[in-house]
Order: sequence, then structure tokens, then C-alpha cells
Amino acid sequence: MTITPFRFVLAVCLTALIPLFWFVQVVQERDDARHERDLAQDERDGLREAARISAERLAARDEIDLQRTQELTHERNQNQLLRRAVDAGNQRLLVNATCAASATATSGASGVADAGSAELSPDARSDYFTLRDQLALSRQMILGLQDHVRRVCRR
Repeated sequence: MTITPFRFVLAVCLTALIPLFWFVQVVQERDDARHERDLAQDERDGLREAARISAERLAARDEIDLQRTQELTHERNQNQLLRRAVDAGNQRLLVNATCAASATATSGASGVADAGSAELSPDARSDYFTLRDQLALSRQMILGLQDHVRRVCRR
């Protein structure tokens, strides 16, 4: 059996096409692998950036918390010192109050009746210092939230 030249050329061409198709397939797989690698690198970079931003926000939050906690502690210590000084009688609380005339004042006397000094009762004094503590806490919470919005949320 003899092979005709046409069949020989056809066999050679088909035999040459097999490596060509294999080469095209390898090139396509290489391009797909590069594309997947690029996507993975982009995702990695995005995750690194997100982690960096999160770390900055957490650091800013911790800094705000530390600052406000220190200020609150200072204000509470000052309030405690004032409370001790008032209790010891070294300082007095200024109260904007008016005193009613005493019942023992004579109606015919000219002058101001001695009504005594205006002071807080011991219960009211305790409530006053509790309110000062709560006011300091509320103030620091509000300032802390405002700082958080300014420094963390607006980024």
C-alpha cells in the first residue's frame, strides 16, 4: 500500500496541528494563571489596606479612650478633694439662695433680720457631689463621642 502525496501532506499537517493546539492550550492556561495571580494580589493589597485602616481606627479609638479616661479620673479626683475640703470645713460651697427672715425678728426693728447663712443640708451636699461626678462622666462621654466622630468616623 502506497501513500499518496496528498495523504502524506495531510498526515504531516494533522501531526503538526496537535502540538500547535497543545501550545495554544498551554498559553491560555498561562494567561488564566496570570489573571488569577493578579486578582489574588489585588485582593491581598485590599485586605492589607483594610487591616491598616482598621489598625489606625483602633489606635485612634484607644487614644481617645485613654485621654478621656484620664481627664475623667482627674475631674473625679478634683471633685473628691473638694468634697473632703467641704466636709472638713476648709472650703464652703457658694449657693445662690435667699434666706427667709427668721420668725424671731421683731416687726418694729429697722434693719435686716438675721436669717443665718445659706448652706446645703448634708443630704443635699452629698447629692451635689454625686451630680458633679455624673456631670463629669457625661461631659467626658460626649467629648469622647465627638472626638470619635471627628477622628475615626470621618476618615
